[in-house]
Amino acid sequence: MPQEKPDLRSLSEPVRFKRALTLVLMTLVLPGSAQIVAGSKRAGRWAWRVIAGLIAVVVFLVLLSLVWRSGTINLMARPGTLRIVQILLVLLAIGWAALFVDAYRLGQPLTLERNHRLTTSILDAVLVFTVVGALIYGSVIVNAQRDFVASVFGSGQKSKAEKGRYNVLLLGGDSGADRIGTRPDSITLASIDADTGRTVLIGLPRNMAKVPFPAGTAMAERFPEGFTWKNCAANCLLNGVYMYGAEHKNLFPGDPNPGVTATRQAVEAITGLKVNYYVLIDLAGFRDLLNAVGGITLDVGKRVPIGGGSSPVKGYIEAGENQHLDGYHALWFARSREGSTDYERMTRQKCVMSAMLNQLSPQTVLTKFQGIAAASKQVVQTDIPAGDLGTFTDLALDAKKLPVSSFSAVPPLIRTGDPDFALIRTKVAEAVGRSEALDKGDSGGDGKTSSTPRSSASKPTSSSTKKTMKPSSSPSKPTNDVDDVASICKA
Repeated sequence: MPQEKPDLRSLSEPVRFKRALTLVLMTLVLPGSAQIVAGSKRAGRWAWRVIAGLIAVVVFLVLLSLVWRSGTINLMARPGTLRIVQILLVLLAIGWAALFVDAYRLGQPLTLERNHRLTTSILDAVLVFTVVGALIYGSVIVNAQRDFVASVFGSGQKSKAEKGRYNVLLLGGDSGADRIGTRPDSITLASIDADTGRTVLIGLPRNMAKVPFPAGTAMAERFPEGFTWKNCAANCLLNGVYMYGAEHKNLFPGDPNPGVTATRQAVEAITGLKVNYYVLIDLAGFRDLLNAVGGITLDVGKRVPIGGGSSPVKGYIEAGENQHLDGYHALWFARSREGSTDYERMTRQKCVMSAMLNQLSPQTVLTKFQGIAAASKQVVQTDIPAGDLGTFTDLALDAKKLPVSSFSAVPPLIRTGDPDFALIRTKVAEAVGRSEALDKGDSGGDGKTSSTPRSSASKPTSSSTKKTMKPSSSPSKPTNDVDDVASICKA
């Protein structure tokens, strides 16, 4: 038998009004409850089943993230998964809107006085637009995430951690239609512990000469004595390797990024570490990325010129503590050459990297994701596969709790015109060893590892995280040993 509509005319006007408002608000709190009470119980039960299913999925993902965070992130970051979430959000918005409209109908607004009918109509409309708008906005965010993952992260081959570490080559190049990464302005190898996320930043000056290449590679055969002026036409320095590789694709048949591959090979030979992945950043576009996250806060040890070189100095970033820099000023802080050495610039760049790592919170990423994703698509090029996104996100969350160590192959220890590559490899190994010893309980500071297994590594609390960075007043003279970046920047 079909359910008969209750006759509400026998109820007083205030009671009918309260009933209409209650049905609408019930739909906000528990979708389908209005139908269970006053409408189609079948529709209400279906709404409850959908809600129960969604809650079960969320609870499952939360529990899974507690035991396997990286795997959960990998699952949720897949473009296919994100597409399903996007469709579900849209369907949920349509279904919830339909329940609101039905709840309004069940309140029989035509039986209400004009003012009460208007109030009920306005409330229902506001709730529909609020709830549906939030869900549609959520679907837009998910679509931006899907587009970002598909655009930036490819389906490349996964690279296993080498001796318990991921080594990611960070290249910063000037912008331009045909110049991105052509002559990397910044070359840093981030060596990341695969268990703890503790990171060592290895800075390589762009003007390093005579760089070698791994035995057996085409570049090693072409340059058996290193990348020198004897067998190189122009810009025979480390930052010229990219251009040479890009201009001699025949040495890298079938390679879509020969310039990156040549630079990767040089860095491997210099440091003695296998490079798992690379990230190439357009430094000019980096400004937009910093603006998207709201800028960074730094302690500036001495004034840094804006401009200079072939163009006039346009101003200065003045010295001072807790200075909030937008993308424009943070970029000049990292790249300014006027009145400073390349080695000082390398230190400032590490300060910016460390500040971003420490200050970029999950809340910032969530609330400003569209801007971050839009900027990143124009700024970042990488061969990290989408399947490893969760792994590196997980490591980044761990790394936020730990100080970042650093080694720079710069004078006076290393003469960039005639480098001692054996010494560089020794110092890199010492830097990595000392970093690992911090997690293994070996505080001897000699770089030797203890017998404590990696899995027993202790993680310092977030109280050790440095929030602001200050460049040293004389950063062109870094220490010869591994340093905490916060100490270099005088946090």
